[in-house]
Amino acid sequence: MDLFLEHILVEKGLAENSVAAYTSDLESLQRFLTQERLRLEEFSVQHGLLYLLHLRQSGLQNRSLARHLATLRGLFAFLARERLVPENALEKLENPKLPLHLPDVLSREEITALLAQPDTSGKLGFRDRTMFELLYAAGLRVSELIGLRPLDVDLQAGLLRVFGKGRKERVVPVHATATKLLEIYIHSWRPAFQPKSDLLFLNRSGKGLTRQGVWKLIKAYAQKAGIARPISPHTLRHSFATHLLEGGADLRTVQILLGHADILATEIYTHVQSSRLKRQHQEHHPRSRSATELPPQSLQSESHVPLHRKP
Repeated sequence: MDLFLEHILVEKGLAENSVAAYTSDLESLQRFLTQERLRLEEFSVQHGLLYLLHLRQSGLQNRSLARHLATLRGLFAFLARERLVPENALEKLENPKLPLHLPDVLSREEITALLAQPDTSGKLGFRDRTMFELLYAAGLRVSELIGLRPLDVDLQAGLLRVFGKGRKERVVPVHATATKLLEIYIHSWRPAFQPKSDLLFLNRSGKGLTRQGVWKLIKAYAQKAGIARPISPHTLRHSFATHLLEGGADLRTVQILLGHADILATEIYTHVQSSRLKRQHQEHHPRSRSATELPPQSLQSESHVPLHRKP
């Protein structure tokens, strides 16, 4: 297990949070092996099913079970590749079925209201407006945002160099408004933080912002904007992808911009788009409520209409 953790940290370059999640899952597996007096070399598909049942009985739901199973699959694929176990015992074990969960998306009006909240007359407000504009302009993950450095910004070309999951690099275009805000922030406001870090976005102490810090800022500004439901930095990423598709962008382009390795991860936004279109149709089409306005007898199926034979 230690070899596997070293592999995902050094060779695959996973983020610290991802490694922490893998570590937690493996510690759970280790407790199960100890309880069952099993060695990894003896682990079979049947043991895998028994372990998932054990996790289910401990209160985990399907989404958490799927994450644990993904960790196990990664572990046994690595062990089989290194010939530390005879075979990958979990290769054919199926994932628990997950309900389709559509991501929450802000409307264009809500985005405008949120972006208008920071007071750009001071360094903190200007920093916040620049961050939010960038999250929405480039569809960044919060980890990608806080990992940016000034050298990752090409102001002349309007491009960002972003390091995503597994330190995979991609180049993302940003529109003119975000580019202009970045230019002013980098040259005029960032020095006011008295930087103690080479990161782009800094806190009051001149050090890099944390994920939790950005999340708290988004939450506070959303409340000021009158957005009642809870949102997170990822909500802006979801909104970015959905609004691009609504504007006519193709799915492959959105996949590249988001940095998704698999287009299946991007296809969820087509469901969001369809759901929003259906809701808009129901709310605004003049005949959408016609069924509720019909007299009850007209809603009967044809099978209930009496048939009259000709004499």
